[in-house]
Amino acid sequence: MQKNAIVPYILIMAFGIGLIFFLSVQGVSNEAEIAEEHATEEEGGGEAAEGEGEASGDFDPEATAQANCISCHGSSYEGGVGPSLVATELPQEDIEDIVVNGKGGMPGGLVDEANAAAMAEWVLSLE
Repeated sequence: MQKNAIVPYILIMAFGIGLIFFLSVQGVSNEAEIAEEHATEEEGGGEAAEGEGEASGDFDPEATAQANCISCHGSSYEGGVGPSLVATELPQEDIEDIVVNGKGGMPGGLVDEANAAAMAEWVLSLE
């Protein structure tokens, strides 16, 4: 390989290293702003995630399921990667525990504990 053929690779590599450096410095300069936004969300001043909102009484189990459940349980909740939710034989307490803490491949935290009973009732109503 000739010397002149190596030059473009060196320039691309230098550009990549410079870009990574610039982005890391940019992130450091935004650190305070990001921390402030995160603190506001924790205090309840930020937007609630879709499906949440027990304090204002507007928790919508179906909207939560559309946002979080159909990718594994299917658009009609009859199963897919995850089991069918339709006509489940699980008791409400078990469903509440699963939607809060997860089980098997299902992650926990998809439904707030305050909304677990409403979500479990909705799942049990599926036919």
